[in-house]
Amino acid sequence: MLPALTAHVRADGTPAAPTTLADRPDATVLRLGDTVVKAHAPGTDPAQLARRLETAARLPGILLPPLTPATEVLRDRLITSWPYGTPVDPGNPAAPWESVAGLLARLHHSTPGPALPPMRGPAKAARAVTRLRAVRHARLHPGARPVLDAWAALPAWARAEAPMPGPAALCHGDLHLGQLVRHPAPDGPWLLIDVDDLGLGAPAWDLARPAAWFACGLLPPDDWTRFLTAYRAADGPAVPAAGEPWPALDVPARALTVQTAALAITKAAAADRPLDTVEQAVVDACARMPAR
Repeated sequence: MLPALTAHVRADGTPAAPTTLADRPDATVLRLGDTVVKAHAPGTDPAQLARRLETAARLPGILLPPLTPATEVLRDRLITSWPYGTPVDPGNPAAPWESVAGLLARLHHSTPGPALPPMRGPAKAARAVTRLRAVRHARLHPGARPVLDAWAALPAWARAEAPMPGPAALCHGDLHLGQLVRHPAPDGPWLLIDVDDLGLGAPAWDLARPAAWFACGLLPPDDWTRFLTAYRAADGPAVPAAGEPWPALDVPARALTVQTAALAITKAAAADRPLDTVEQAVVDACARMPAR
């Protein structure tokens, strides 16, 4: 897809070469100047993506709005265009946890547009587990069994086998610091990006990845406290305003841990390499989860 998308963004005769921001089976993203062009995953539903684009355009102070509300089609892939924003610097220890928490709380309180589809977080977790099961040398990895056992112990809604519990809120669906940019670049306000998983669902899912990282020892306690405190200060509905947050976060955090571990094992098996320290930490966390 990369050569085709490169030719597409240079079709107007622009001499500069685009910068590749991502090139994965589920997304190819190029930057050319102040414009970012994305080829969405094969099989993306055009009507659902249209609803998600409309939502981003309607919430410009929370979500990065697209440059145009319409999609293009290139080799059976839907193409969208976006303004460039400055991403989070992964080397900066002062990650903007308060900003992302405030944006999430505002998103969760936003009124969804008509016909907005479900948030796709559980479906992405299920897809990661399906990939693990489908690859024989990954399925036989010693870490695979505890990951699959932890998956089986989750309730049906977290495995995308039943509707998510209500009340539903407008959710991002795939929240992590890579989904945050400053716009206008380089130092405008922070905004959320990537609407592919946006939809209606359990807002606790959007807190699940930082919660899982904290539980696995991968996110320092001070950063977790900053994030949770800021979300509560913004009246976020996913957790109680005070007291223990884990009754609300436990299931989504376990699901995101399983998703991360399943992808880690699949990728490590494909590269014929051992798990790294972070990957091993999430696999070990799955082994500590209660069995069904």
